[in-house]
Amino acid sequence: MSRTVTLVLVDGAGVPLGALPPYEVPEPWWQEVGAIVDEARRRYGVDVAVLRLLAADRPEPPGGHLTYLGQVTTPPAVPLEPVAVDLSPHPSRAPWAQPGGPAHSLAWATGELHRLGRPVTGVAQRRTWNLSAIWRLDGPHGSAWLKQVPAFFRHEAGVLRWLAAAAPGTGPALLAADDTGRILLDHVPGEDRYAADHTERAAIAADHHAVQLRAVGDVTALVTVGVPDLRGPGLAGWIRDRLAPHDTAVVADLLAGLDERLDRVRDCGLPDTLVHGDLHPGNVRGDGQRRAVIDWGDSFVGHPAFDILRLTETLDRAAAAPLLDAWAARWRADVPGSDPERAVDLLRPVAPLRLAAGYAMFLAGIEPSEHPYHAGDVPACLDQAAAEAQRMPLPG
Repeated sequence: MSRTVTLVLVDGAGVPLGALPPYEVPEPWWQEVGAIVDEARRRYGVDVAVLRLLAADRPEPPGGHLTYLGQVTTPPAVPLEPVAVDLSPHPSRAPWAQPGGPAHSLAWATGELHRLGRPVTGVAQRRTWNLSAIWRLDGPHGSAWLKQVPAFFRHEAGVLRWLAAAAPGTGPALLAADDTGRILLDHVPGEDRYAADHTERAAIAADHHAVQLRAVGDVTALVTVGVPDLRGPGLAGWIRDRLAPHDTAVVADLLAGLDERLDRVRDCGLPDTLVHGDLHPGNVRGDGQRRAVIDWGDSFVGHPAFDILRLTETLDRAAAAPLLDAWAARWRADVPGSDPERAVDLLRPVAPLRLAAGYAMFLAGIEPSEHPYHAGDVPACLDQAAAEAQRMPLPG
């Protein structure tokens, strides 16, 4: 599957110039813009910064015909097609999605690297959407990554600082951060481990247990630096608040019994800790020598079972069982008298319900043109939560 791209261009002041002819790029995922930039340069000799998605011909990713807005410093030599597009401001537009935004962020990042004695000789834009903008910055002293995130992910810098002190090497090295959501990360060798097999997932789970065990005593400090506090009753209120604008009829019974369910989870005796929040193998990067867990923007303080449920959710029950058994055995050894298995069973419906609330939070914070990224995720997660609640009802 590929994408067809129409790139609407504006100049340095944000004045519309017109659109390049449509062209195809191999990456189907809408937020990946590296090929869009490369093909614009190869086909039309233009250097462009992709700002944001303007329109899609389908309700959700991947693939299709997408229209993006891009900024150029010098207009291309090729004729541009007139195009009618709404470029009016929007209060939820990300800083990097506005004319001049990428240039400001890159100036900050190159300045920080220069201060560290790491001059930049090459820059490549890799991703832009409502959850992040990412560039790779190369130089004679290695590569770094500029990542800019919205307000609800800004605690990632605090988590990375904690990891560097408490569990060195388990996350990417934070080179710099500001208070606007920009973070500068050292390159982690290897590749994202989307294809991790059972053995590798088991190793990821064991590594992550050590991090979570270490974080148990630091939850207050983590909350102080901005990590969301989703412990106990706070999680139920957080979920209800974010799902309030959505149709939750399919999970009405689950929501009605959520406080009692979470009370029973607490009775299982496991401590609250740092939760990654999106611990699938694609958020682990490795080269065979080391592994690092990346993308801590979804992290929160809460129950450790959420991460093992996320790590095993794409596996069938038989394949997931050994990983869950090993996870439970580790917690039982570290917290004698606890009941990890019971906690997992009680949280199975809550895990997709929490994801639905997270996607609802994204939708509430982004402009309408980017809603297709997440609009289908809320009902899909609610359906999954309802199905799990049927399989794992709250005992009377």
